[in-house]
Amino acid sequence: MTDLDTNTTESVAVGSRVNPPENRFTDWFSHVLADLGKNGIFIALILVVVVFQILTDGVLLRPQNVSNLIVQNGYILILAIGMVMVIVAGHIDLSVGSVAAFVGAISGVFAVNWGMPTWIAIVLSLAVGALVGAWQGFWIAYVGIPAFIVTLAGMLIFRGLALVVLGSSNIGSFPEFYRALGNGYLTNVLGEFAVDPLTMGVAIIAVVAMIVGQVRSRRGRAAYGQAVEPLTWFAAKIVLITAAVLVFAYAIAIFKGIPVTLIILAVLVLVYGIVMNRTVFGRHIYAIGGNLHAAELSGIKTRNVTFWLFVNMGVLAALAGLVFTARLNLAGPKAGDGFELEAISAAFIGGAAVTGGVGTIGGAIIGGLIIGVLNNGMSIMGIGVEWQQAVKGLVLLLAVAFDVFNKRRSGGR
Repeated sequence: MTDLDTNTTESVAVGSRVNPPENRFTDWFSHVLADLGKNGIFIALILVVVVFQILTDGVLLRPQNVSNLIVQNGYILILAIGMVMVIVAGHIDLSVGSVAAFVGAISGVFAVNWGMPTWIAIVLSLAVGALVGAWQGFWIAYVGIPAFIVTLAGMLIFRGLALVVLGSSNIGSFPEFYRALGNGYLTNVLGEFAVDPLTMGVAIIAVVAMIVGQVRSRRGRAAYGQAVEPLTWFAAKIVLITAAVLVFAYAIAIFKGIPVTLIILAVLVLVYGIVMNRTVFGRHIYAIGGNLHAAELSGIKTRNVTFWLFVNMGVLAALAGLVFTARLNLAGPKAGDGFELEAISAAFIGGAAVTGGVGTIGGAIIGGLIIGVLNNGMSIMGIGVEWQQAVKGLVLLLAVAFDVFNKRRSGGR
């Protein structure tokens, strides 16, 4: 090989490692598009909030209304956490609204009629929810009846039992500690201030933890040679999320502080996020939803996983029933109507796949918030319930259609 050939080869090799400016911009833009695709549901939430902020003349993001959004939709978000796990495993649960009503009625008997200490009434009510979940999980996991049929029967059974417990009347009023589940706030814990320092302190800690987690995750991917997004886009996402969290925290900090419902939700999101992403049980749920037969062949005890999945759903439905009953300070025969549809809608709008195997806790929460903002915004605008239902149905249809479209496009590639 001549010197000229050697020099030419070296220059080509060096040139191949240099990324021209136009290529760097193309890479950056492709990363942005990919992230927007993965986080499309978050972008959708922001757009819905902006639209209704304009249409309601700024009422939507007033401090009191922001706090009410969490309190009023807390029970749906709790149900959405359990529902997305069930859907990821390839099942469905139509009974959660009736179970919530039944457990709310049972808690009324415990706490009001029988005068039990509140904490005992709450624990026993959650235990009843676990027994309900075990009942349904047995028929689904070990008898082999489809979850659709079992939970449809459960919807009728536990709605009837709720009416039996209540005697077609209402139970109230509940003790103060019980009511705090749905209406309580951590107000003036550190003293009286115009902006609650505890709320802002918790928000700052959450932001710092989020930033540390994102940085560590990015470094870990880079260390293993995996593709990472450009630093500028990574920093831009961190800034946007930080701003959103701090604005939300400021809104509730100048109202009454942190709602107890928000604390419950934060604990559930943290715990179930770890369960789904970092535990064997969570990975088994994804495996079962992705391919049931492959999961069985790989040694996963699919029946046990399914059974405990529905026990968990029963407990969360019970908790949602407690929160809803506490918010109304009343256990009534109409409680729980439509809860299952709201929870299922939240899971699917949040990105859960109809066929199972795909879905996240965070996505379900965002889906539930979108439904909450739609409900709240249209109510502020004075839109009738009939149109609210139509709009929510259209949003659900478009979300599932988008999921189907993405799957077909992926399969084509």
